[in-house]
Amino acid sequence: MSSYEAASLGPDGLAAQAAAAAGQPGAAEVERTYRKVFWRIVPFLMLCYVVAYLDRVNVGFAKLQMSTDLAFSETVFGLGAGVFFIGYFLFELPSNILMHKLGARIWIARIMITWGLLSAVFVFVKTPAQFYILRFLLGLAEAGFYPGVILYLTYWFPSHRRAKIIAVFMSAIPVSGIFGNPLSGWIMQSFHNNQGLAGWQWMFLIEAIPAIAIGIATILYLDNGIANAKWLSEREKRLLTDDICAQQQEKTRTHSVAGVFRDPRTWWMSLIYFAFVTGQYGLTFWMPTLVKSTGVTGAFNIGLLSAIPFLVAIVVMNIMGHSSDRRRERRWHLIGPALCGAIGFTVAASFAHNTAVSIAFLSLAAAGVLTCAPLFWSLPTAFMSGATAAAGIAIINSIGNLAGFASPYMIGYLKDLTHSTQSGMYVLAGMLVIGALAVWLTPARLVNR
Repeated sequence: MSSYEAASLGPDGLAAQAAAAAGQPGAAEVERTYRKVFWRIVPFLMLCYVVAYLDRVNVGFAKLQMSTDLAFSETVFGLGAGVFFIGYFLFELPSNILMHKLGARIWIARIMITWGLLSAVFVFVKTPAQFYILRFLLGLAEAGFYPGVILYLTYWFPSHRRAKIIAVFMSAIPVSGIFGNPLSGWIMQSFHNNQGLAGWQWMFLIEAIPAIAIGIATILYLDNGIANAKWLSEREKRLLTDDICAQQQEKTRTHSVAGVFRDPRTWWMSLIYFAFVTGQYGLTFWMPTLVKSTGVTGAFNIGLLSAIPFLVAIVVMNIMGHSSDRRRERRWHLIGPALCGAIGFTVAASFAHNTAVSIAFLSLAAAGVLTCAPLFWSLPTAFMSGATAAAGIAIINSIGNLAGFASPYMIGYLKDLTHSTQSGMYVLAGMLVIGALAVWLTPARLVNR
């Protein structure tokens, strides 16, 4: 090659040409392959999580009618909303290990079909005991779905690509709020007393159907891993496998589940996640009640206004996910949103009777807490892989999601005690500050990969 030709190609062109000559994939081919994988699996997983999250938190909307119809106090509702996570906690680790052994396709389908069936049974709830039992069983059924998907994504994407991928996947949370809140409000308002069923009963019944249908579709659509993907060429499979293997060789390995329990990093990550999940479920379970307390009436109107914070969150969480991957920086991309969430809760609580101010700062709170969740998972998956990751992710998610029990129960108890949501929201803000501090104390060399 002449010096003129070399100069015209530039350094990137020369590198690509050298890689091609050596039989190695160039940057363009790598990006093209990862785009192919992304469009094949991430939108489908996102759809699954939209349905999962809708069935998990639609109890917050049901409360608007259910508490009156069944004479449930705020504490009863908060305990029922939270007891889901006791079942979730108990079965999450074995569920994730089983998924790693049996394969994602069958296991994720099993999870979705069983939780869909249980969600439909909420139509028959009459007493607090029935409410608690069904919420507990729903937690058992859904245990392993979210950490299973996080684990599944580690089979396809190396850690330096994962923050933006998880951010896109977890956009399902605000998407479920954007569409689910108005949908739930519309169902409850439009179907109330139809065929002798209350609006909240119709909501549980109708919103259970997609989980069962998509669970069946999962069996037909999802692949267990790179080796099973018939839509990838052998060269593309090799490229992806080499990337994953190269990353795993750089990680600190723990060789047993017992070792994961002994690793202090597992417990530190669990503390951080617990703090963030406290804010997340405080927001998602109580959003309809918070909006209603500002003076808004009508289930559909409450649903529309409740969607606004989630619209803001979906934009912010994807911007931050891309920024974190591009800079390969994790800590400050988590600390900033956590502190913004704390400010949002504090101001929204202080102006609880002003609809415009409350919605504006609930939007800041939603953007903060929902951005923390996907960015958090780039921390533990930076030093865990394989079976260790299956156990570690499940342990961290199980312990962190105990906040899903504590958070709604705490807010319900404080609301009964003080007749206001202010004190509960101040506690949520304090937990986010604790999470931000714990991230700041995490060594950058451990997680910035």
